[in-house]
Amino acid sequence: MMRGGNREMRRMMDKMGLDMKEVPNVQEVIIKTDKKEIIISKPSVTEMKAQDNSIFTVTADDYEEMELEVPIFSDDDIQLVSQQAGVDEEKAKNALEEAKGDLARAILLLTSG
Repeated sequence: MMRGGNREMRRMMDKMGLDMKEVPNVQEVIIKTDKKEIIISKPSVTEMKAQDNSIFTVTADDYEEMELEVPIFSDDDIQLVSQQAGVDEEKAKNALEEAKGDLARAILLLTSG
């Protein structure tokens, strides 16, 4: 490894307009998808700023993954079911939950019967 490697790395980052710093006292990071949540307790988080963007690096020893019982539906899915079945978005969302995200089944639930 080079002598003064950290200092040289810092200089290189400064020349490229990158600013990197540790985010202090982070208790938890939660990553949510439409089907699960990833919960990271007491991670080390670093933010790297470059022009108008930020890149976050999350490092942890352990994390917990939880499947969501009720998936989160996109606004597009809710609008599609709402328009196709001729109902408000709340009814469309409830039908999607009952159909476990199956768009066609949700529309059928709302239009038949």
